[in-house]
Amino acid sequence: MQTRKKYIFLTFLASWLLLFFFGGDQLRRFSVFSGRKAEARRNWPRWTDRSLLKSFADPEELQRDGDPSLLSPRERRAAWLSTYRSSRCRMETCFDFSKCERHGFKVFTYPQERGQPVSETYGKILSSITRSRYHTLNPEEACLFILSIDTLDRDHLSGQYVRNVDEKIRGFPLWNGGRNHLIFNLYSGTWPGYTGDLGFDTGQAILAKASFDTGSFRPGFDVSIPLFSKEHPQRGGDRGWLYQDSVPPKKKYLLVFKGKRYLTGIGSGTRNALHHIHNGKDIISLTTCKHGKDWEKHKDTRCDKDNVDYERFDYRELLHNSTFCIVPRGRRLGSFRFLEALQAACIPVLLSDGWELPFAEAIDWGKAAVVGSERLLLQIPSAVRCIHPERVLAFQQQTQFLWDAYFSSVDKIVHTTLEIIKDRLSPHRSRSRFLWNTLPGGLLVLPDFSTHLGDFPFYYLQHGYSPSKKFTAFIRVVSQAGSLSQPILRLIQAVSGSQYCAQIVVLWSCEKPPPPSGKWPQSTVPLTIIQGRRKLSDRFYPFGAIQTDAVLSLDEDTSLSTSEVDFAFLVWRSFPERIVGFPTQSHFWDPEQGRWGYTSKWTNELSIVLTAAAFYHRYYHSLFTEYLPTGLRELVDGLATCEDILMNVLVAAVTKLPPIKVTQRKQHKEVVAQQAECRDGAEGTPPPGQQSPSAPRSAPAKVKDTNGSRRFSQRQDCLNQLADWFGYMPLVSSQLRLDPVLFKDQVSVLRKKYPSLEKP
Repeated sequence: MQTRKKYIFLTFLASWLLLFFFGGDQLRRFSVFSGRKAEARRNWPRWTDRSLLKSFADPEELQRDGDPSLLSPRERRAAWLSTYRSSRCRMETCFDFSKCERHGFKVFTYPQERGQPVSETYGKILSSITRSRYHTLNPEEACLFILSIDTLDRDHLSGQYVRNVDEKIRGFPLWNGGRNHLIFNLYSGTWPGYTGDLGFDTGQAILAKASFDTGSFRPGFDVSIPLFSKEHPQRGGDRGWLYQDSVPPKKKYLLVFKGKRYLTGIGSGTRNALHHIHNGKDIISLTTCKHGKDWEKHKDTRCDKDNVDYERFDYRELLHNSTFCIVPRGRRLGSFRFLEALQAACIPVLLSDGWELPFAEAIDWGKAAVVGSERLLLQIPSAVRCIHPERVLAFQQQTQFLWDAYFSSVDKIVHTTLEIIKDRLSPHRSRSRFLWNTLPGGLLVLPDFSTHLGDFPFYYLQHGYSPSKKFTAFIRVVSQAGSLSQPILRLIQAVSGSQYCAQIVVLWSCEKPPPPSGKWPQSTVPLTIIQGRRKLSDRFYPFGAIQTDAVLSLDEDTSLSTSEVDFAFLVWRSFPERIVGFPTQSHFWDPEQGRWGYTSKWTNELSIVLTAAAFYHRYYHSLFTEYLPTGLRELVDGLATCEDILMNVLVAAVTKLPPIKVTQRKQHKEVVAQQAECRDGAEGTPPPGQQSPSAPRSAPAKVKDTNGSRRFSQRQDCLNQLADWFGYMPLVSSQLRLDPVLFKDQVSVLRKKYPSLEKP
């Protein structure tokens, strides 16, 4: 019995000793953790034991993230809700669709008040709207309203901050609580929290805002726009840096960043940690402490070395020679370097948690950017190394497309915003994400024309569609109404003889009525006469009579054979997105005059195919009439010699490709249109009370007073005004001409498909 008690006592003692030596350390840690639990919750992260988790950041960096002076996400949300009381707005609840039913999508800008300051950037935004096809001067026609008050910079410490906005907008009779209004903003909030507060009640207005937080963004109602500088061009814009055949197989750097390192405040945590991924080889991460007037008061031990390394590299050189560019948040969620990386074809690596990316409603950023997490910074290098080279190239190409389509100018940013809102009004006729993310882009695809991809000239190859196998001959006639000239009779006969001709449509552009049906030649295809309005822009109006994809545009004095028409049509079916035709001309830059020159001489280059004899897709009629603003069509009607140049400029702007010249038996001679015989009044000048778009004009060259020289001078003037309107020269030069395979080869005529093309 005594022995049994002894063994029980020894067993109990051994168990107690084991618990003390092996479990006591864990108990002590638990007691320490419990004692500091509340403190750790207040200042995250405070690690209880450095041996448990190795830290890759300095303690002062971690404590700075927990700065109690900064607002928590919940507090920032509450502050936002106190300002924007209509935070649950949707298009169905805060937008009056009835205003858009009668006159369509029209935009009215408030008249500028005297003494009301407007920044240069906001002036560009207002100018983009007034230049658009949606602008109206009549508020009764408007569907959307834009304030004349500059709301871009709502940091009350800024010199461009406009005060008393609430009082001003409440006095506007059209305000109506902000309903159907669009407010643009680039900078919101101020030090230290930089919340989304705009300093006035936006009511039920749509916000087009940069650095939008996903927590305050109202999906399907607001629009997130990119942050851009005041130097951003009004229109046109510089092209991307990725040129054809200029992609190096491997760039010098994999991942780069060069920017300011905030020492305190919001946004400092992410930028302070960037130095951990710098290896000095293929990953370059450079920061400088020189930010703000009192930066030296907050400098740390790294500042001096960082400032020296920062000056050793050129920022543009890093952009050009790197595959990926880190785009961390600044004080606000967005930053200028986002657009800078897009333009440079440097794939953006985004480190801005909670940022609603620009135009994310339409743009698929997963094809052009890498979205990272601020708290997983150390995983970024390994993540980008795993991306396959083929996908890297696809990313780079998509950055260039997005930059050119939506971000290269203020015009494109504003117009993209308007088109996104317009699509919400008619979801059944809105653009799909495929159209927004594929060439030529959403701005150049009109859903009012069609929602079927096969109806557009851009998607045949991608989806296996083919254009229709017939064409419509569209002849513009300006002759005397008494009788038809011999050239037009021969032209109708030649065109109707084509096996691919479906119909002939004649646009009668004279005041007098056309000849009776018995006077017109008999043809094997239907012939339709349309009475025009005697405007040159009518030539490219989307008439319902045109049913085929292909349009053969002709002047009444054009001389073509059936073989020429057949061959040109077959060429066009291989290139349905381009203009394919016979007579060509070219443009060039004249350094002495400092303007664009225009020549009709036969040279080794071409950039314009005259629509006196050319095939193109009928969609370009809709684009010409509905996409281009009224001012450009008035320019065409005013100069009376410009419509074919504008059509070539438009197609080149859409496709970024030159037209195609095909074999022509006889040299085309330009003749001055016989407008004097059928017009009423001076059509060569703009209509009374209207002006053509302003553009810098140089003095015309001294030429002989003849119709031909005057016409040439007007066409050259037109070319320069179009370049000014677009902000760049869209025309693309080419040295290509397409001939039949056996054209002029020394073989039997019986083996040639188009032997008549070789006859003089």
